[in-house]
Amino acid sequence: MISFAVVADLCVAFVVSVLKAVVVWFVGKWIIGRLLDVLKKMQFLERLDASAANYLMNAAKGVMYIVLALAVINVLGIETSSVLAILASVGVAVGLALQGALSNLVGGIMLLVYRPFNVGDYISASGAEGTVKDITLFYTQIHTVDNVRISVPNGALMDTNVTNFSAEKTRRVDLTFNLAKDENVDTVVQILKDAMTADGRVLHDPAPFAALLSETNEAQTFVLRAWVDSADYWDTRFALTAAVNKAFKEAGMKTPAARIITDK
Repeated sequence: MISFAVVADLCVAFVVSVLKAVVVWFVGKWIIGRLLDVLKKMQFLERLDASAANYLMNAAKGVMYIVLALAVINVLGIETSSVLAILASVGVAVGLALQGALSNLVGGIMLLVYRPFNVGDYISASGAEGTVKDITLFYTQIHTVDNVRISVPNGALMDTNVTNFSAEKTRRVDLTFNLAKDENVDTVVQILKDAMTADGRVLHDPAPFAALLSETNEAQTFVLRAWVDSADYWDTRFALTAAVNKAFKEAGMKTPAARIITDK
């Protein structure tokens, strides 16, 4: 029979190992925090954009915690080689179970390499539209214009079309206006041009454009095209819409008459 003294010694040894493991865990977490702070201040990270820097920081953090977990296991008296052997033996099963996660991890790496978008860009992809706030190991965080956070799997972003509204420095504002058939074309075009000229955000090169686009028996459709800095796109679009409609009202312009359809 095992004596009480042996059991007591085993219990004490186990408690000591647990306490050591707890100390190692918290000290390790503190060291990881300090190392991450140092990494954030390194010059090579400062030269990267926010997307790449965040991804590398997340990857470094993951690796550090894996090393810390192995250290804690070793302190508990469990051979790390045995743990690694067990992990290797179930690797196939884990890989199958985590296919989605691995796909997202690879997708994050591909996003970092091919760079279809960066943090701060306004994009539309996988049914989500908004500003990219963060690219993590597995998910990309997108904030919509009404401040809703959407987490999109990185794998899905690599398997779909991504529309990046912020990729280019300039964008073109396209607006159409419907007016009555008898309105003077030259007068309408001049109103459109004056509205673009009055807005200081409209670029001169390429030159603003306005013209009659199409006409029917009841209406004329006019088009306005103005190039602006991408950051000014929405503000300029709203401002031009309001300015043109105000100018039309002041000039007494008429909209197309509604057609009344009666059953015969």
